[in-house]
Amino acid sequence: MKKLLSLFLLSCLLGPVSAEDGSRLWLRQSTDAHAQITTPRQSPTLNIAVRELKQAWKGLPVTLVLKKDKQLSSEGFRIRQVNGKLTVTSPSETGLLYAAYHLIRLQEMQNFGKPSKTDREITENPAYDLRILNHWDNLDRSIERGYAGKSLWNWEELPGTLSDRYEAYARANASIGINATVLNNVNASSKILSTEYLEKVKALADIFRPYGIKVYLSINFASPMQLGGLSTADPLDKDVIAWWKQKAKEIYRTIPDFGGFLVKANSEGQPGPCDFNRTHAEGANMLADALKPYKGIVMWRAFVYSPTDADRAKQAYLEFQPLDGQFRDNVIVQIKNGPVDFQPREPYSPLFGAMPRTPQMVEFQITQEYLGFSNHLAYLAPMWEEFFDFVKPSSLKAIAGVANIGTDTNWCGHPFAQANWYAFGRMAWNPSLTSGTIAEEWLKQTFFDASNPKHAPIAYEIHNMMMESREAVVDYMMPLGLHHLFAWGHHYGPEPWCDVPGARPDWMPSYYHKADKQGIGFDRSHTGSNATAQYPDSLCRLYDDIRTCPDEYLLWFHHAPWQHTMQSGRTLWDELCYRYDHGVQQVRSFQKKWDLAENYIDAERFKDVQSRLKIQARDAVWWKDACLLYFQEFSGMRPPYEVERPIHELDDLKQVKLPIDNHECPTPKMLNERR
Repeated sequence: MKKLLSLFLLSCLLGPVSAEDGSRLWLRQSTDAHAQITTPRQSPTLNIAVRELKQAWKGLPVTLVLKKDKQLSSEGFRIRQVNGKLTVTSPSETGLLYAAYHLIRLQEMQNFGKPSKTDREITENPAYDLRILNHWDNLDRSIERGYAGKSLWNWEELPGTLSDRYEAYARANASIGINATVLNNVNASSKILSTEYLEKVKALADIFRPYGIKVYLSINFASPMQLGGLSTADPLDKDVIAWWKQKAKEIYRTIPDFGGFLVKANSEGQPGPCDFNRTHAEGANMLADALKPYKGIVMWRAFVYSPTDADRAKQAYLEFQPLDGQFRDNVIVQIKNGPVDFQPREPYSPLFGAMPRTPQMVEFQITQEYLGFSNHLAYLAPMWEEFFDFVKPSSLKAIAGVANIGTDTNWCGHPFAQANWYAFGRMAWNPSLTSGTIAEEWLKQTFFDASNPKHAPIAYEIHNMMMESREAVVDYMMPLGLHHLFAWGHHYGPEPWCDVPGARPDWMPSYYHKADKQGIGFDRSHTGSNATAQYPDSLCRLYDDIRTCPDEYLLWFHHAPWQHTMQSGRTLWDELCYRYDHGVQQVRSFQKKWDLAENYIDAERFKDVQSRLKIQARDAVWWKDACLLYFQEFSGMRPPYEVERPIHELDDLKQVKLPIDNHECPTPKMLNERR
């Protein structure tokens, strides 16, 4: 309490902060530095690097040198400070651009650029050659799981009208090392491959190119039928093969540095090779052969599920693991971090490491499909860091993130959702960076001045808030390994009782929680679906035994009795109550911490975050009450005395229906009137 009081008194002594709409993201440096920059020659990419440094760099003089260095990757760079002079080298112009942004970042962090008595050196090499955003944007400018406005890409106006946001988008990505983008939804329209649309794609590729960003497209596997008029899309049919080869030739004639295709096939109704009794490998290889002459790649998603097995979590492994070694060398299998679907917490997908002869890449969620959309604060880097605790970064070929970017002025809806875009880029460049380090970087470039000691105490509190936020969401939504308790038609609110006649069982929450009088949870041990057998032996033994299974995955792998003793010594029911309550209390503490920042931060962003935290606090109670009241009907047990009592009635909560779909975030008005 004394600490919070001292922070409050300090905030009262500070003056008002200038207005800010969030549109500048983490690139909010002053534009009057006028640094002295020396370069070997001029080019579009070098011009950008020079411009950025001239506008923002306030430190020692900088010399940019294009120099081959066998110790560096093509996009790596080295920064040397010797005798009070900075020299930047890289094998490529793009590497020099990354170096310029890195210098500016270090300057904002107060970590580099000042005179020093000792020589210093920084060497940076990206962990992956491909660091890519996946946009789930549709051609009508709607965005599946998009909660920050419409798609950036105005297809109707392209290629003639070019928005300033296109270059700003490229600049933001380059500043954090993202070097590729998939422009359209994995539920793809074949129209994107038409000559008309390829000209539109070319206009974007031309803008992105100087920033080192290649363009990729999601494709519909049935495009030869839908666009080319063929009677089949069988990947072994000679006419289909010829169609894709001709289409690849057209694409590369239009966009010479086109990156390749992202494919969602035989999943959620999307067409694929299995429709023609062919394997995923046969489908991917046909496309890979068409792209190979141009050095293009195929990213083939392993997000598949069907009701043919009793456990959806096993599907990707069952379909793909037997195909190990059958894919072409320019195919990368793209796998979601968890075995189901971007839940607030999942164990890692066991498909990672199970295909040693097949290049693999991870797909992370940046947009918060299952974490409160753009209304809730959920810093996701700790989740990705958790993934890398199990999957060695070196075992992956590339890294992808499903973007959270739209036409909202601040790009991402929630001001703190920008941190997830930023963190994805930084972690894609260097997976060994901690989520805490990245959060500190982002805060010092967006909200707080690293050179102002008065900002340090409140920055510390907000940093803690970020670091605790994802775990808070897990607690008030689905603790202890619960998953997929969401409402029908959207993934925002709770509906563990959902039962839609005729719907697929694996679209129902009861398929996952399996609550009954005996207990709760999905039995994936050897006595159930045996999904634990898909993991390496050491983890299989750990997860398979209810006595050793970590609490955070207990109900993922076990149908546990309500009276099961947890690691805390509490019963499962009591622990469930405490976790839900803890999540609610955490969000309320976030409100208090944020209120202390009022005089440190511009009024516009302060009020925006404050308003969203109010929504999140109310939503947390909604989740807690809905889940505990519903599960109490099975457990027959009372909540512990210390746990806050429900403020809703279960029958009332069952009547709540939000008028939203997959493309929008509920407004405060909707939530205030939820019924």
